[in-house]
Amino acid sequence: MENEELCSGDESEILSSSPVVVLAHGAGAPSSSHWMIRWKDMLKKSLAAVEVVTFDYPYIAGGKRRVAPKAEKLVQFHLDIVKETLVKFPGHPLILAGKSMGSRVSCMVAVSEDIAVSAVICLGYPLKGMKGAIRDETLLEIGVPVMFVQGSKDPMCPLDKLQAVCNKMKAVTELHVIDGGDHSFKIGKKHLEAKDLTQDQVEDVALQAIAAFVSRSLAC
Repeated sequence: MENEELCSGDESEILSSSPVVVLAHGAGAPSSSHWMIRWKDMLKKSLAAVEVVTFDYPYIAGGKRRVAPKAEKLVQFHLDIVKETLVKFPGHPLILAGKSMGSRVSCMVAVSEDIAVSAVICLGYPLKGMKGAIRDETLLEIGVPVMFVQGSKDPMCPLDKLQAVCNKMKAVTELHVIDGGDHSFKIGKKHLEAKDLTQDQVEDVALQAIAAFVSRSLAC
């Protein structure tokens, strides 16, 4: 799903400088989790990134397992990490990515006027709040290209609700659906067997879609 073309220029004119990615973790697991390490490696390879930077929010750092605060309270810390990354990798296009809560905070950071973000990759965006409210305020405010990768069985982001939000967003959007995937894209064995696919194959298709989206964004 795209609500408009990424840009009017020639898509073949991709920036020669490889991007730097800042990847934020979700509410329940740190950057050292298996999921985060795996996706860090896959994103670096698929995007030919100079680096994929991960970090831990203060509430979870050092192995602590406290309840995550409201996303708004994590924005400044996240923004500081991004600014440090830009100092280390000057001249490289900046891609913000995040798992669940990390993707929501990434969108909040992208709204900041202090930094230039080329695109945001949301891996399992938590559109619904704990009480069921649709949290679309930041999405309606953001102006940079946003890609959503969502499992079709993710209870935190009903696809029809996300479609409606994307239709209202001013930013360029794209949605890649992982059929049968849950909030972390995990697909049941029976579903994979019925499709004659493996988890790795499904995720590889998602990574190809992400890479194509980023390439088009950087070509603008």
